[in-house]
Amino acid sequence: MEEIAISKFKATCLAVLQEVRQTGKPILVTRRGEPIAEINPPARPRLAHQWLGSAADSGRVIGDLVAPATDTSTWEALGP
Repeated sequence: MEEIAISKFKATCLAVLQEVRQTGKPILVTRRGEPIAEINPPARPRLAHQWLGSAADSGRVIGDLVAPATDTSTWEALGP
């Protein structure tokens, strides 16, 4: 784990936080060689449930998918 003195951390706080966010590696902040804080990246948010694909394998195909739902002789659009 990388260590940084508190004086340097104070002067470059935003840059250090950006580095932790980008690399995902924690940084230990020290005062006179003694650890006083640890900067860790935030935990990645976990989705409670993936909605995409959640209905996979839950349906059944009954009958012909290509055939018309009714007899074509009853369609007015086709004419007499």
